[in-house]
Amino acid sequence: MVEYRDTELDRTLAALADPTRRAILARLTEGDARVTEVAAPFEMSLNAVSKHLKVLEGAGLVRRDVRGRDHWLSFDGAPLTAASDWIDHYRRFWEGRLDALARFLRDNKANKERRKDK
Repeated sequence: MVEYRDTELDRTLAALADPTRRAILARLTEGDARVTEVAAPFEMSLNAVSKHLKVLEGAGLVRRDVRGRDHWLSFDGAPLTAASDWIDHYRRFWEGRLDALARFLRDNKANKERRKDK
């Protein structure tokens, strides 16, 4: 079970690593769109955009619905929840460590000042 979640997280983070894919996701947060509409603002071939879309689909961030000849794309933010949870776990971990370091430094400084006063 953990291995599956790790693979899912890997796919999500890899998909988000590319600025073109992040731009595609930003566009799809505005609403569903046809592939050609999503590809229009990019200075690359439709084939290149399709490769980015496959990565996003593989990560579960984009869903495709074929209606006749049109391929409609929609954003699915569910995989971002797992990524956010993972990031939050490590944020809390490091905040705790940094808080402990701050307490240690503050206490150490206070101890040194007390020793000077004696």
